[in-house]
Amino acid sequence: MKKYAVEFIGTFFLVFTVGMCVLDPGAGNLAPLAIGSVLAIMIFSGGHVSGAHYNPAVTTAVTVRGRAAISDLAGYWGAQVIAGAIAAFLVLWFKGSPAGELLVLEMPKALAAEFLFTFALANTVINVATAKGTSGNSFYGLAIGFTVLAGAYAVGGVSGGAFNPAVTVGLVIMGKLTAAQMGAYIAVQLLAGAAAGTLYKVINPDDR
Repeated sequence: MKKYAVEFIGTFFLVFTVGMCVLDPGAGNLAPLAIGSVLAIMIFSGGHVSGAHYNPAVTTAVTVRGRAAISDLAGYWGAQVIAGAIAAFLVLWFKGSPAGELLVLEMPKALAAEFLFTFALANTVINVATAKGTSGNSFYGLAIGFTVLAGAYAVGGVSGGAFNPAVTVGLVIMGKLTAAQMGAYIAVQLLAGAAAGTLYKVINPDDR
């Protein structure tokens, strides 16, 4: 239960920060820096307990890679998504206003962007936090947080820069995405996580 609690806490603060920075009045161009920073902080604080996934796509990648038990998948996903939903409702309460305006998206480009940077994020997590070659390093949280920061700056204007099904759920509750867009985003994000886990096994067959 401790690892699910840690996943809940870390995901909650990630999605809460996303919402507070993105919904008006938000953090403007500094939003990606705040979001990447809180993710790094939560990773350093909870990584020793749960692995600090805070993202169902990352949990999928780590499971496919073989460093998380399939029996934990539902518990991790549940904690992450519930935390994201609660955080989104709390953001709306703090903001004291209706949900934000829907993102204007070209869906093929948005889905491609979500796949690319969700893959980049999951691939980074696997390589800096689960690989034998980087075992015991002290930089893993910064590497993961900066991947999200870079992705948000690179394609935030294309897709909103979710890269995480729990964030996607939060964005729907906050009025930035529709339910139909949510389904497509989550499918692409989970696929990207599975692809990252699979590629790692192909490239590193001896690292189990």
